[in-house]
Amino acid sequence: MKRILFSVMLTFCTLSLLAQGMTDSQVMSFIARETQAGTSQSQIVTKLMQKGVKIEQIRRIRKQYDAQIKSRGMSAAADGAVSMASERMQANSDGTTSQEVTSGRVGTTGTTYSDAAEDYQEAQTDVKSTQGTNEGIGKKVFGRDIFNQRALSFEPNMNIATPQNYVLGPGDQVIVDIYGASQKTLQMTISPEGEITVPGYGPIQVSGLTVAAAQSKIRATVGSRYSSSSLKVALGNTRTILVNVMGEVRTPGTYHLSAFSTVFHALYMAGGISDLGTLRNIKVYREGRLITVVDIYEYILNGRLAGNVRLQENDVIQVGPYDCLVGITGNVKRPMFYEMRKNESVATLVKYAGGFTGDAYKKSVRLTRQTGEKYAVFNIDEFDMSSFQVDDGDAVSVDGMLNRYENMVEVKGAIFRPGQYRLTGQLSTVRSLIEAADGVTEDAFTQHAIIHRLKADRSLEIIPIDVEGILKGTVADVPLQNEDVLFVPTQEELRKERSFTITGEVMTPGTYEYADNTTIEDLVVQAGGLRDGASLARVDVSRRINDPYSKVKTRDIAKTFTFDLKNGLVVGKDRQFILEPYDVVHVRRSPGYVMPRNITVTGEVNYEGAFTIEKKNLRLTDAIQMAGGVTPDAYVKGARLIRHMNDEERQRRSDVLAALRKSVSPEDRDSIAWDKMEMSDNYPIGIQLDKALEDPEGYYNIVLREGDRIEVPELLGTVKVSGDVQFPNTLTYIKGKKGSWYIDKAGGYAQTAKKRKAFVIYQNGMMEKLTARTVIEPGTEIVIPSKRRLHYWKAAEWLGLGGTMSSLATTIAMIAYLTKK
Repeated sequence: MKRILFSVMLTFCTLSLLAQGMTDSQVMSFIARETQAGTSQSQIVTKLMQKGVKIEQIRRIRKQYDAQIKSRGMSAAADGAVSMASERMQANSDGTTSQEVTSGRVGTTGTTYSDAAEDYQEAQTDVKSTQGTNEGIGKKVFGRDIFNQRALSFEPNMNIATPQNYVLGPGDQVIVDIYGASQKTLQMTISPEGEITVPGYGPIQVSGLTVAAAQSKIRATVGSRYSSSSLKVALGNTRTILVNVMGEVRTPGTYHLSAFSTVFHALYMAGGISDLGTLRNIKVYREGRLITVVDIYEYILNGRLAGNVRLQENDVIQVGPYDCLVGITGNVKRPMFYEMRKNESVATLVKYAGGFTGDAYKKSVRLTRQTGEKYAVFNIDEFDMSSFQVDDGDAVSVDGMLNRYENMVEVKGAIFRPGQYRLTGQLSTVRSLIEAADGVTEDAFTQHAIIHRLKADRSLEIIPIDVEGILKGTVADVPLQNEDVLFVPTQEELRKERSFTITGEVMTPGTYEYADNTTIEDLVVQAGGLRDGASLARVDVSRRINDPYSKVKTRDIAKTFTFDLKNGLVVGKDRQFILEPYDVVHVRRSPGYVMPRNITVTGEVNYEGAFTIEKKNLRLTDAIQMAGGVTPDAYVKGARLIRHMNDEERQRRSDVLAALRKSVSPEDRDSIAWDKMEMSDNYPIGIQLDKALEDPEGYYNIVLREGDRIEVPELLGTVKVSGDVQFPNTLTYIKGKKGSWYIDKAGGYAQTAKKRKAFVIYQNGMMEKLTARTVIEPGTEIVIPSKRRLHYWKAAEWLGLGGTMSSLATTIAMIAYLTKK
């Protein structure tokens, strides 16, 4: 046991040492590989933590990268991942979330900033949450991703005419076409010394010349031979040039580009501008002199390619850090960060952001600025936006309009044209507002309307209005104020929803809408009329007791009125009893109406078929008499009765099956045919028709009910033996033979038979336990149940158990040996 524990500890220590053995260079190599493979920053951080990289090591690598950025001015590919890891570790160690660290809501000492600082950070966070984040500083800057689009590579077009101002250099192919009296084409490539060699004339220096100048020089040199011909110089395959892209780009370095390449294509090949790079002040140097300055915003916003010159050999593109980043949020069309020049104004920023949205408050914007010690807030009105210059780190927010009106009144309710209306000199009173809305509807309750009016503190007050008096001129008109809301109710709204209810023997019982002057006959007609079984002699009306002035509770909760109905539901002169709201009308079933009920008699009777029950106490003998009696071949003792279950019996069967499922053991539960028990809606009833015919007044002559089926069979001269016998069989009936005789003829009992549980089923459906006194009759079935079968283990199972016990004993002995040693 000690050896086993030692092995486990040794393995654990080895794994721990392997997890902690990554050096800084290994971490950086891992980050570079994962970044090139397209792994996200969060996944890189997770993998580093799984490999055992500590917080201190990540912070140290982060500091090294910060020093590299300051010294070399470039953005590392893994900078974002390391930054995220450092911030996450710091956040977890300080007990704050990474979102709080990123948004700047928690200071280095754990205290909260001032209100102005929080407003500034909220403005910065709003921009990030609106547009997402980039790697590095985490700000979505307008235009920074233009060189990261696959469909926008700024690749030069090579299928163009040779520009005459193109400067030739080593590697360019010069094609000289001679046509006229002489026909000849010369193809020559400029050597590294800048020369082309013309056959018969020697080298000609053309490097550094434009195409036009080279054509003139070649003509002057070889033109004497071809004086009667024309000569044209064209450019074939162009050379590649070396261009240096330095500074804040994703991948700074030296690139081999086509001689037709421009500044934009070189920036695209360098991976685009990094998170620290400028978009407004990209400089291009040639032979140590500044030849142009590129402003990418001019191309994005104005479509101008100013400064996007064609590059030449050894040109240097210098991308410095950005000078001024300003964020704008709120009601502008394109809220995000923008790189601004120090001399640009807030109006220019709004222009870059696409302008104000339709619901923006345009008279003033709010600007939050970092002053170096604290935060400052400036409210810039519309006249100062063009002169107020922005600074790095400014956060501008544009508010929306107030959700208020300056000249609006509204009318609701029982009005033909409800809605909002402009408050003017002609529409300034209640009467003028109602007339402008085309008046009140027919069901308007004009005696009492209300006006919702806002007080000076914006709380509501109610002003009652007599619309009817105002419209008739008997009451003074009421002047309206801004944002008044006039509500004219309907008469139906002032009443509760009222209805009638009718039940019983009508075609469509239910609840119906209340209407004045409704009688019982009117409600019956609405319900589709009476059914055939309806009673015209008695209809009950239940009415609620409603005393709004009562001060004590009473025991009476309803009153009942009893009436008879007019035959044919004709409209009579007597309409004194009018139904009231919530009355319940009960149309009773006539006691003299009974639906026909049938029984069926089949088998050995003279008239098989269905028969109608003429009286409630119809018995077996009555049914046989209605069927014309039995035939001479009928076996009356074997007659049986099949009865259809009613709703009460079905519910009882469901309860019994549910109790049976709970009582049966789990191993026997699957062997029972539950579905057959539930599907059968018919069940047999054991009868003794022979005794009922002998004594019609006796209890054997049972009462029938609707759906009963009597089956009178013919004589069946056999006895069936089934169940656990040697050979289940059907035998010929022999009068006087006992049940044991028939069992012997079936081979006798099987080994698993339950002899004492044997029973017989007679042809009439009755059952009896099989004893020595049991009388066997024709058509009888003898059933022998089986015992529950026991599980006997096979030899293979015994061998498997022995092997398992042997292995267990060996294991126990080994553990005991190691413990003693």
